[in-house]
Amino acid sequence: MSREARKKGESGIYHILLRSHNREKIFKDDEDIEKFLQTLKKYKEISKYKIYGYCIMGDRVHLILHEQAESMDLIMRRIGASYVYWYNFKYKRYGQLFYDRYKSEAVETLKYFLTVLRYIHNSPKKAGLVENISEYKWSSYNDYINNEGITDTDFALMIMGDDYQRAVEEFVRFHDIPNEDKCLDIVDKIRLTDEEAKEIIRKECKIKDTMELKAFDKEKRKALIKKLKNKGISTRQLERLTGINRLFILKA
Repeated sequence: MSREARKKGESGIYHILLRSHNREKIFKDDEDIEKFLQTLKKYKEISKYKIYGYCIMGDRVHLILHEQAESMDLIMRRIGASYVYWYNFKYKRYGQLFYDRYKSEAVETLKYFLTVLRYIHNSPKKAGLVENISEYKWSSYNDYINNEGITDTDFALMIMGDDYQRAVEEFVRFHDIPNEDKCLDIVDKIRLTDEEAKEIIRKECKIKDTMELKAFDKEKRKALIKKLKNKGISTRQLERLTGINRLFILKA
């Protein structure tokens, strides 16, 4: 069966989603993410695209790219092939890394452009990785705040206002507005029930009562919480079932 052709946008701006197979964690350490960012920067110079936003999480990557000299299909083939070659060499593995082709949606209005930008910047907070989006290291949010990095910030800030400082203030205010933004993303599986989560905690931590985890020393607790989050247990469930402070769980 032939694949359905991608919908071509008139603006040339696309929200791109790369995701892993079976929700497996792709980016295992900071070096993996830094290499991906280097790859984006390298092909930005070659393919002449603009980067308006990005957010790199464990099992997915969100990008907002504006094609210029080359088509988005060619751009993504370049980025994907280069990164996967490096990644497979590092981890001594073979084959594909990302699930199927990249997913994309055309961004045709300024209103939706800002919605997507806010959505991807808020993704780590919604996933329980940080309490404030400025704390997340691997998104373009702080590129806008600090006027640095690989992001082309002028376009979005121009929408916010003519004066740079006021535009940045409006950018921050806009991101802080409570919202129910819905954009292209991975559809999460049904959350684990508390009983399922308890069983995982007892098994992984080798304890009979989930509250026993609170008595472990700090470093062991941190390592186990990180492992439990990777098993799909939410921050709220961990807080409720173990009695451990939410901020500690977020930082683990």
